[in-house]
Amino acid sequence: MTLLPQELIRLKRDGHALPPEAIEAFIAGLTEDRVTEGQAAAFAMAVFFRGLSLPERVALTRAMTRSGTVLTWDLPGPVLDKHSTGGVGDTVSLPLAPMVAACGGYVPMISGRGLGHTGGTLDKLDSVPGYTTAPDLDLFRCVTREAGCAVIGQTPDLAPADRRLYAIRDVTGTVESLDLITASILSKKLAAGLQGLVMDVKAGSGAFMARTEEARGLAESLVTVANGAGLPTRALLTDMDQPLASAAGNAVEVAYALDYLAGRRREPRFHAVTLALGAEMLVLGGLSPDTIEATARLEEALTSGRAAEVFARMTAALGGPADLIEHPERHLPRAPVIRPVHAPEAGRVTSIATRDVGVAVIGLGGGRTRPQDAIDHAVGLTGLAGVGDEVGPERPLAWVHARSEAEAARAEAAIVAAYSIGGHAAAERQVILERVG
Repeated sequence: MTLLPQELIRLKRDGHALPPEAIEAFIAGLTEDRVTEGQAAAFAMAVFFRGLSLPERVALTRAMTRSGTVLTWDLPGPVLDKHSTGGVGDTVSLPLAPMVAACGGYVPMISGRGLGHTGGTLDKLDSVPGYTTAPDLDLFRCVTREAGCAVIGQTPDLAPADRRLYAIRDVTGTVESLDLITASILSKKLAAGLQGLVMDVKAGSGAFMARTEEARGLAESLVTVANGAGLPTRALLTDMDQPLASAAGNAVEVAYALDYLAGRRREPRFHAVTLALGAEMLVLGGLSPDTIEATARLEEALTSGRAAEVFARMTAALGGPADLIEHPERHLPRAPVIRPVHAPEAGRVTSIATRDVGVAVIGLGGGRTRPQDAIDHAVGLTGLAGVGDEVGPERPLAWVHARSEAEAARAEAAIVAAYSIGGHAAAERQVILERVG
C-alpha cells in the first residue's frame, strides 16, 4: 500500500495504524529526498502524540535499517556494542569500547550527535584534531579489525533515513518519543551487523524519560524490538538525577574519559556504570560466564593499561594524535574564560535539575538549537558537584569554560538555579536501577 506522505501523516495524526508497506515507502521517500523536512517533522510529531504499535515500531525500524548498507563481519570474536539514551556527563562510550575490545570483543560503535539537552559522542570526538568521525566503510572495517573498536558516526551508507530524521527530531520537540527513539537506535545497530547489544536507558531529571516507569517502558521496547529482529539485547536502567561525570561539554568530556582510561581519575558513579555495561557486553558475547568474572576482566584491562593502548591505536588509525591520552592538553581546545561558580550559601547539595545543567552547556555554544548550528567544542562545565557534596567558598558548584565573560555569567546563573543547597541531602539513588532482558 503506497500512500502520499501527507496521507500517511494524516492517518497517524488521526490515530490509525500504518501498514508496513506505507511506512517502508515513506522512509524510502525520506532517504531519496521525496519527503520534505516539513513532512518528516509532521510525521515525527504525529508519532509523538499518537504512538506506534509494536508491528509499526518493528516496520519503522526495519525500513530505516534497510535504507542503506547492512554490514556483515568475519572476525575472530563477537561483535558487540552499547548505546545510551543520553544524559549529562555521559561519556561512557569513549572508555567502554576499548575496554571491551581489550577483553576480546569487537566494537564497531556507530554513535550520534547531541539531542536536545544531552551531549553526543560524535560532537565530543570532533574536538579531537584529525579524528575522522565519518570514515568510509573500508576504513571503518579495517580499524575495527586491527584496533578492536572504532567509534564513529553514521556514514552515508548506514541507515541514512535515521540520520535525516535524527536532526529533525533534535529541533522539533520530538526527541522524547519512545517509538522514534527505538527505531533510531536499533536501525543503526542492526545496520552495523552486531551480534549483541547492551542498552543504557537513563531515568531521572537529566534523562529524556525522567520517570523510572517511562524509562522501563523504553528499555522493554528496545529489548523486545531488537530481540524480535534477531539482535540479542539487554538493558540497564541507570540514574540520571545528577550528571554521571563531573564534566559536561565536548572537549572537557573527552579529557575526562582520557583521565579515566589513564587512571588519573575514576569517579565511583561513572566507574560503576561503565563496568556494569561492559560486564553485560562480555557475558552477552560469550567472553565471560557471568558478570562477576566479566567485571574483573574489565578492571584488569584498565589497570594494565591495555584499554588505553586500544584507545590510542583506534585514535591514531582514525587520524587523531597518537599521544592524546598522555598529553590531552596539547591537542584539545581550551576555552578562553574559565571561572568558578559558587553557591549563594554554603551547604550540602540536596538535588540537581540535571536537564538544566545540559541546557546551560547548549547556552555556552556546546550544543545546537538548529540542525545547521556549529558547536563550540571548547566550552562546557567541569568540577560539577554531586548530590551530597559540601559546597562553599572552597568548593564551587562547578567551573565554567566559556567563550566570553558574558556567556560565562549566563551559564553561572543557570548552574546556581539548577542546584538546591540545604543542610541534609536526601539518600542518593543507586546508579544502577534495574536490569531488563
